[in-house]
Amino acid sequence: MEGRLVTLFGGAGFLGRYAAQALLRAGARVRFAERDPRRAFFLKPLGGLGQTQFVAADILRADTVRRAVEGAHGVVNLVGTFGAGMERVHVDGARAVAEAAAGAGVEALVHVSAIGADSSSPSRYGKSKAGGEAAVHAAFPGATILRPSVVFGQEDQFLNRFAQLIARTPVVPVVRGGARFQPVFVADVADAIRFAVTEPGRYAGLTAELGGPDVLTMGALLRWIAATIHRRPAFLNLPDAAGALIARAGALPGAPLTWDQWLMLQQDNVVGSEAAGLAAFGVPATPMAGVAPAWLVRYRRQGRFSERAIELASTR
Repeated sequence: MEGRLVTLFGGAGFLGRYAAQALLRAGARVRFAERDPRRAFFLKPLGGLGQTQFVAADILRADTVRRAVEGAHGVVNLVGTFGAGMERVHVDGARAVAEAAAGAGVEALVHVSAIGADSSSPSRYGKSKAGGEAAVHAAFPGATILRPSVVFGQEDQFLNRFAQLIARTPVVPVVRGGARFQPVFVADVADAIRFAVTEPGRYAGLTAELGGPDVLTMGALLRWIAATIHRRPAFLNLPDAAGALIARAGALPGAPLTWDQWLMLQQDNVVGSEAAGLAAFGVPATPMAGVAPAWLVRYRRQGRFSERAIELASTR
C-alpha cells in the first residue's frame, strides 16, 4: 500500500479513525471524504507529510462522490445512521459510492454493513442495510462487504453508555436480557478493512461477519460491566411488554431506545455459523476483558485510583 491512495467515507467517525490509522500504518495515503472536512482535521497528525488529504463530499450527491474517488486505489464506505434518512444513506448513498468507484476503475471497494442486514428484517435499519449491500453488489460485484456485530472501543457509544448508566443509577432496567451479542473490538474491524483494501484479489466479492470471542446476553453484559467498574446496582429485568412500551415512547432513561432498535433486539447479533469472520483476514479476535477495563476504569468511584483506595481501606 506504500503511497497508494484510499478514499475513506466516514473517516471522522468512531470506526473511521481506527480504519484510518490502520491504513496510514500500512503506508497508504488517506483521503478523508466528509460533508465538512474539518471534522477529520484532528486525524492529520496521524499521517506523515502529504499522507492525508481532505475533501468535501456528501454520499447523497453523486458529483461530489465522483470527485472524492478520482485517482484512488481503494475506497472504503463507513457511512451509516440510525436517524432520519436512513434508507437514503444506506441504499442511495452506498449505490453512489459503488458506482463512482466502478467508474473510476478503483481496485478495491470495502463496504461496511452490519450483522442483521436482511431484506426481510422487521427493522428499518436491517432492511436498509440489506438494500445497501444489494446496491453495492450490483454496481461493484467485487466489493468486500463487512458486517460487524456491535463495535466496542474507547470512544464507543456501547460499553460507555451502559457504564454511565450503571455508575449513575442504583436500579438498572434490563430490556431484552436474553438477547445475545458478539461485540467486536474496533481495532480488529479496522485491521480487516486494511487487509480487504490491500489484498483486493484475495477478498473481492467476500461477505464477512465480524464478531469477537465473547458471546454474551444483554443481562450478562451489563453484569460484566458492573463488576468491571466495581458497582453493585440492582438489575430489574423488564418483561417484553414493558420494553415495547418504553421503545414506543422513544427512550429509556439514560439509554435511548427507539422502536427500530427494539425490533433489532428481537434477534441475536452474532456471527453466523457458516459465515467468514475475522479469521478470514488473519485477525485474532480481541476479548473485551483484555482491553475494555483500561478505559472503563473511569466509571469507578475513585477512577484510576480505585484499586489503591481498596488496598488502603483493607489495611485500616
